Amino acid sequence: MPIAEPISVPTNAPHPNRYGAMCTEVYDLDKPPGSLPDVPFYLERLAGTDGPILEAGVGTGRLLIPLLEAGLEVEGFDRSADMLASCARHCAARGLAPALRQARFQDFGYEHDFAAILVPAGTFTLLDDFAEALAVLKRFFDHLRPGGRLMIDLMPLGYLVSERPDIRTWMTPSGDVLRIEGQAVEIDLVRQRRVTHDRYERWRDGRLVETELEVMAFRFWGLKEFELALAAAGFTDISVGADHQPGRPPGRSSRILNFEARRPV
Repeated sequence: MPIAEPISVPTNAPHPNRYGAMCTEVYDLDKPPGSLPDVPFYLERLAGTDGPILEAGVGTGRLLIPLLEAGLEVEGFDRSADMLASCARHCAARGLAPALRQARFQDFGYEHDFAAILVPAGTFTLLDDFAEALAVLKRFFDHLRPGGRLMIDLMPLGYLVSERPDIRTWMTPSGDVLRIEGQAVEIDLVRQRRVTHDRYERWRDGRLVETELEVMAFRFWGLKEFELALAAAGFTDISVGADHQPGRPPGRSSRILNFEARRPV
């Protein structure tokens, strides 16, 4: 389906949060299905869920696939065609065929409601406009059945001001070296918005053979601010933990905040 692109960057620059082919390839190498410590957390939290589950921003299926393999009824959407194609390949290789759609947070829509909606790994921060983010929370609310749960992971506000460059490398099965160099180019403390330029490179036999630039725009949230935003969207029973450790309250060293809220019955 056609996707209306945001206009928050100059027209001669790549659109933000695109997640193109090289970015997807790196994601597959760095975060294969079943990786990261949130998988057992979500398996435990969702055990026994009666009804369909939606993963918003499904990516390459890193979380979707272990949930499906545990017998849960999960479907997902993502803006990136490259990410969705990778997800479909991973699922097919495991004999899975979930419903996948290409859609943005701002305009996804389903005819049925959900028992739970998941937005893991800080994906919600890719909504870099405050008003749009509030509208998406209401969209989540409207797609949940009464008593349904919304579960969102957010990085703490301190990530907004980190200026340390991100430089990493991976080896592909064919022997290519993939390299990323990410650098913050804008930090707006008033709007709580951060923009980075992530340069992806493919090196083969010591030569640079391909590059790709990803412009990434994020909006970070204060803990109490996000609780208020959830309440404004109509959610109740709002709770927050940290680092995918049940019962752990957020603290100064927390790396990720785990929000959960319900649509009232």
